[in-house]
Amino acid sequence: MITFYDCVTAPSPRRARILLAEKGIPHASVQVDLGRGEQLGDAFRRLNPQCTVPVLRTDEGLVLTDNAGITAWAEAAYPEPPLLGTTPAEKAAIASWNWRVEFEGLMAVAEALRNRAPALAGRALPGPVDYAQIPALAERGLLRLQQFLADLDRQLEGRGFVAADRFSIADITAVVTVDFARIVKVRPDERHPQLLRWRAAMALRPSMAS
Repeated sequence: MITFYDCVTAPSPRRARILLAEKGIPHASVQVDLGRGEQLGDAFRRLNPQCTVPVLRTDEGLVLTDNAGITAWAEAAYPEPPLLGTTPAEKAAIASWNWRVEFEGLMAVAEALRNRAPALAGRALPGPVDYAQIPALAERGLLRLQQFLADLDRQLEGRGFVAADRFSIADITAVVTVDFARIVKVRPDERHPQLLRWRAAMALRPSMAS
């Protein structure tokens, strides 16, 4: 049985949960309590020295420790439905927008959160190494996030999906980013009508309850 190491409150494993649901990949789930620092304990470090979730252990014993690896494996092992595109143009558009959403959106939320939350003092970056918070980065993250929402709204003008003409990994990453932004008190509003329309449509997909 495939085993998925998860944390229901964290955005990164949610991306993988939605992916697994869309692909219909059967798996067992193990919860990792990030709030209590379980990811930093010896047992989890032996599984993933990077001390992060998600982690996916395949039937063959392959251990995948990030969304990029999990997505690549899932697409190859379970090609239907295709979430990385099928034509060269689709693959390029989806890869490009997934990267943009990660860098311009998800990382901006993380920057804003991890550099100002008292509970994350000394833990400004995930992983095995402790890094000090830089408050100025939190402010920059909020500015970047607002710009990202505006850019994503423009991208969605006249479109049903973030990239290409099909649901893809870019939509998964964008949903998780937009939802996670609430933790820094940023939400799409009347300035983002296309984004609000798209998010309402995404909510109709059963995988989004994951």
